[in-house]
Amino acid sequence: MSLSRISLMSGRSVELTELRMSSTYGGMLEGYPCKPINDMKVSSLHRQAARAFPSTPVHLVPPSYEYPDETAGAFGPVEVLPGVACIGTFRSAAIALGLDAVLHRSALAVVWFQTVLDVPSGENADFALRSIRWEELAQDHEL
Repeated sequence: MSLSRISLMSGRSVELTELRMSSTYGGMLEGYPCKPINDMKVSSLHRQAARAFPSTPVHLVPPSYEYPDETAGAFGPVEVLPGVACIGTFRSAAIALGLDAVLHRSALAVVWFQTVLDVPSGENADFALRSIRWEELAQDHEL
């Protein structure tokens, strides 16, 4: 059973089968959101996805940033990621032609950030998420 279905810009339909959400800056005790902190957050989330799903390729949707304060602190200007960090696994029909549609599926683990605590669904999912190049990034596997 899938959590939701997303229509990619390519026309392919993918199913969200697992979703992990967390606060982007949850547990941050000192400092402020800036490029060095964000780089660590993004790479940490990518590593978490790779460890959690070792047999599935992992794709990072490039995050958007906001710059609410022009004043630079000790680590550079304030740079803010969206508030919700997400890791999701998606599956779809096999990519390779000729594979048995009953026995084969394609899969991809995706890391992305979003502003709201909602499960992405349908054509209302974030544009960057819907723009994933599934045929280039996902991997076929046998059930």
